[in-house]
Amino acid sequence: MAAGSKFNAFVQYLANGTYNLGADTLKCILTNTAPIATNSLYGDISANELANGNGYTTGGVTVTGVTSLQTSGTLKLIGSLANPTWTATGAMGPFQYAVLYDSTPASPLKPLICAWNYGSTVSLVSGQTFTVALDTVNGILQIT
Repeated sequence: MAAGSKFNAFVQYLANGTYNLGADTLKCILTNTAPIATNSLYGDISANELANGNGYTTGGVTVTGVTSLQTSGTLKLIGSLANPTWTATGAMGPFQYAVLYDSTPASPLKPLICAWNYGSTVSLVSGQTFTVALDTVNGILQIT
């Protein structure tokens, strides 16, 4: 699993009730430009998202089955069903980062949650698949 980090505004948006992580539609996108912790909305990074085509759809794929689990003061956000996956139908990439955002809120519009850095660029050829493996034990992210 790639190293993940939450965006700074995530905690503020969570405290303000922006997210309903059990009911909202969460999406995952791919980019080759490093997201920075101070990015807060999909619009801050959307210009750097992979182009539509060759197996990739702009706006990303839906992360399904998101639940939360609280144990001893630690909340874990868990994606319990299918991991976000793309299968190239032509050359796809390069990309190095996967970004999770909430596509439901209208204000603020599409707030960011967290990003994963895969350490080096990834490029796919037709037929290859890339999967963001969501950790079902430790969660997508933890809040303590």
